[in-house]
Amino acid sequence: MSDSEERGKPGAVRATESSAQSKRGGGDPGSRGRTTIADGVVEKIAGLAAREVPGVHAMGSGISRTFGAVRDKVPGGASAVTRGVKAEVGEVQTALDLDIVVEYGLPIAEVARGVRENVIAAVERMTGLEVVEVNIAVGDVKLPDEEEDEPESRIQ
Repeated sequence: MSDSEERGKPGAVRATESSAQSKRGGGDPGSRGRTTIADGVVEKIAGLAAREVPGVHAMGSGISRTFGAVRDKVPGGASAVTRGVKAEVGEVQTALDLDIVVEYGLPIAEVARGVRENVIAAVERMTGLEVVEVNIAVGDVKLPDEEEDEPESRIQ
């Protein structure tokens, strides 16, 4: 039987593919195994993405910002990037809760929309997870004459 006749048989190609797969572990190498993403990873991505949006002055509730400012001054203190962000991560989906402080004079609904869009785009692009919801709580408005609780520019 010639090589071209052999290729014409339905079972011939499948036999070759299955024997090659069994020798190498089977399937696409990129699909062997499982990837899990920790809640903290999603929280960091979301926190950074939210802070990029114009009009977001700070993240977190008043008390968490106060404790965070103290914690930031302690060597080895926890990172402020995740302050104001809570993620629930499943195998293929995630949901986020964000607490933000908006600068006075800006439309809160537009700032929240911008935060939601930026966070969803960043998390989905970087993790491959589907973001099912981003709940935003605006806990305060930063007035122009208020003192700074913490310098947000120090957050890395």
